[in-house]
Amino acid sequence: MTHVETGPPHVPEINEVSFADLGASLRAGWRDFRAAPVYGLAFASVYVLGGWLVAWALTARGQLWWTLPASAGFPILGPFIACGFYEISRRLETGEALDWSGIAGVIFRQKDRQIPSIAAVIVVFFLFWNFLAHMIFALFLGTATLTNVSSSLGLFLTAQGLMMLAVGTAIGAVFATLLFSLTVVSLPLLLEREVDFVTAMLTSLALVRENPVVMLGWGAFIAVTLFVAMIPAFLGLLVALPVLGHASWHLYRRALS
Repeated sequence: MTHVETGPPHVPEINEVSFADLGASLRAGWRDFRAAPVYGLAFASVYVLGGWLVAWALTARGQLWWTLPASAGFPILGPFIACGFYEISRRLETGEALDWSGIAGVIFRQKDRQIPSIAAVIVVFFLFWNFLAHMIFALFLGTATLTNVSSSLGLFLTAQGLMMLAVGTAIGAVFATLLFSLTVVSLPLLLEREVDFVTAMLTSLALVRENPVVMLGWGAFIAVTLFVAMIPAFLGLLVALPVLGHASWHLYRRALS
């Protein structure tokens, strides 16, 4: 059973975080993955299968409409899957037994707590970015002839295409940074303690604000690692996601007290 603090909710104290803490958290994450690989592989396989579904939808004729619901599944399920990694690490940390019913039960119980609110925030970010990305495309390339992506790649190398990529990347980076700042420790905080999701997100944002170089470096490391892990048919996610998920729990432990 997940440990939940009793008494009135309080704002956790934010600690100073160093790059040494990131390294220690990654080593602990790798250790947890090796200690319980079956659980990590099972949770990560959801993302691998989802990646295959999106790739199939993009390449199959007449199936492009699948991409939006398939992609939307990631921000909806992501927080709950992350709780699976956190609960495994928490149990390994406290010496509790690992079993599917206990871990699944912890994840299932989050539906009645604050995690769904975080998931809703992530979905809103996703939908708004999807809308904004279409607007950026229309502003820069709306009048251009584009039959399909595979036969019109040269269009992105034009002046307008390069400008669109630059603006889209910059705005996307801002969105990603804000979402990362709001969720980097709010999810494990909500799993372990009885606080509301607004307090959790503000605490996470304050952590990034007080440790900007280290925490944004952590965010960049996660982004690069996940990008590289997706290259070999998404199979790298089978290792990258569990290690990063477990490491995030240990970083949360070091960042808040």
